[in-house]
Formats: sequence, C-alpha cells, structure tokens
Amino acid sequence: MLRTLLSAVSLIATVNAGLACTAVDIVAGDNTVIVGRTMEWAFDMQWQLVTKPKGSELTLTAPANLGLPAHTVKTKYDVVGVSAGVIPGGALVDGQNSAGLGVSGNFLPGFTQYQTVTKDDTQYASILEFGFWVLGTNASVAELRETLPKIRIWADASLKAGPTPPTLHMLFTDRTGDGIVVEYVGGELQIHDNVAHVLTNAPTYDWHLLNARNYLNLSTVGVTARDIGSVNVTAIGQGGGMMGLPGDYTPPSRFIRAAFLRHNITPPKTADEAIQAVDHILNTVDIPVGIAQSMDGDQMVSDYTQWVAIKDLTHNRLMISDYAHRTSFVAIDLDKVFATGKALSVPVADLPYPTAVDVTGLLGQ
Repeated sequence: MLRTLLSAVSLIATVNAGLACTAVDIVAGDNTVIVGRTMEWAFDMQWQLVTKPKGSELTLTAPANLGLPAHTVKTKYDVVGVSAGVIPGGALVDGQNSAGLGVSGNFLPGFTQYQTVTKDDTQYASILEFGFWVLGTNASVAELRETLPKIRIWADASLKAGPTPPTLHMLFTDRTGDGIVVEYVGGELQIHDNVAHVLTNAPTYDWHLLNARNYLNLSTVGVTARDIGSVNVTAIGQGGGMMGLPGDYTPPSRFIRAAFLRHNITPPKTADEAIQAVDHILNTVDIPVGIAQSMDGDQMVSDYTQWVAIKDLTHNRLMISDYAHRTSFVAIDLDKVFATGKALSVPVADLPYPTAVDVTGLLGQ
C-alpha cells in the first residue's frame, strides 16, 4: 500500500507538477447557490467560452478498437461553459445548464483510471465528451446519481487531449445546494457527497477529508494575551488562531485553506454577498505567474491562474475573469443567451473586461 501511494505521489511530482484548480460553493441566506472556481494551467489551452442550445446533437463514442457504433443524443438543456480550444472538438471543463446544474472539472493526475468499455456495453462516452453530455442531459445532482452508473466513461492514448492527459475529477452542484464529487479510480466510478463544499486536485477526495483531521486546531479566534511568568504577553495582531494554516499552493494545502475559509466566513445573506464571499476565498488560492514552477522536460514552466469563473446556479448568471483582468469580471445573464438558441464560441481572453472607473474629477473638485 505504501509503495503504491509513493508511486502515485512520484507520478504527480514528475509528470504533472504544475496543474492546479480550486472550486468552492456557498448557499446564501436567500437560498441562492453560488459556485466559484479557479483554473490553473501551465500551458496555453486556448480557453473558449462556449454555448450549446438545447436540442443540440452530441456524438458519444467508444474506443475505436472495439468497433462499437457512435451514439447521437439530443440535449434537453441549454449549456454554457469553458472549453479547451487546444483539444480538437473541445472539452467542457466548467459550466452550467439552464436547469441550474453546474460542473467544475479539476485535474486528478496519478489517481485517475477511467472505466473499461467492452463490446457488451451500450452506453459510453469519452471523458472529452463527458462535460457536454452531463450538462446537456441532466437537470440535477439527484438525477446524475442515477444516470452515472449506467454509462461507461473512458479515455485512452487515441484521445487528442492537448499537452496533458485528461485525468479529471468533477464537482457537480445544483440550485438546491446538493453536491457530489465524481472520480474514476481503479477503473471504478466513485461518488462522494461534497461535505466540504471544496475541491482541489490530487489526491482523491476521501484523502483530503482524512487530511483535514490534521488541522482541527485551527480557529478564527486567537489568544489575545497569556501570562509568561510574571509578564503578561499580548498578541501582536489578529489571526493567531490560524497559525498552521498552510499557505503553499499544493492541492492539499489549497483544500485546507479554502475549506477553513468556506466554513468560517460570515454566512452571506444574499446572492451578491455570496458572490463576494466566494471571490474572496478564491483570491487566497490565486497563483501569479512565476510562483508555482516545475520542469517540463528541459523547460521551466509556471502554473498560474488563467481564469476564474463564478456561477449563480439559482439565477442563471455567470461571471468570469482572466489572468490579465483579475480585478474585474464580466457578467452574463444566461437566460438572455439561452433565448437566442445559438451555439457560440468566444475566446476567454477576448471578452470585453471593464476597466477601472476614473474618479479623478470627483476627488479634484
């Protein structure tokens, strides 16, 4: 067991050292469900904001060597999300549908092994087809729990997946606040209740929950003073209860940091407050260029936060920002987008991000 674990950790460190994502969800006091995520990558994935209207045809395939027929299904719901343009045909890694179901796909190297498709199977899809299929045909987490065991999800060397293998685990949340983490480990489907309301990367979700036991001492309340002999020593500032909160960018540390903040932040009352809360939490895991580096062959690469998305699953809204505009978001009313019935694709980097409001005139009066 130990040797297997060490081998997996070694694989992460040497092959996929720099790929990181963090997702967090919050339910506001008015029952608005907000889900936010950062997308970190070390390579240009040519991210595209894409829409696919309900009634679109999806083609679901099996491994080519099996000779099984491709299946065409029509989507029941409008879908919007972010797809990797570097992958031929794209692959949805984050998104939401008109029924209020959202997905955040996070990298899980070293632990992911998808299912084996056999000639006897009748329902199957590649991991590159998975995101559009889930959001196009499922309305809720409860429905997805019933649907997932009926379909085989696969990946092999024939998939053109860009510069890294498509090893993912997925966070699904719906507008009721229900959430699950879906993983494929050892060729088997694993579904975890998202009790932490947080997801990062490797190791697997159950490992992260077990690791949280190492941080039970963390508190929002610090010791203000203590007698040391005859001297009363006072705290030099607030936040002492968080001594030991990890500050590095590894997936375990980001998980603990985001989970601690998520479960201790003052509960938001409204949708707007929940959006601000999620954004503040995600800011604690934002990675600037040059900070999280690793070697890719003989080249030094830097993982960095390429974009951040915040999804309002209750009101069908989306906010997104890229690396060059992390102080501002563009906001999209998805009901209006869905009403067009059009399939669209816009580079995330080309969205019309707002500039800072110049109030020099006001202050100079």
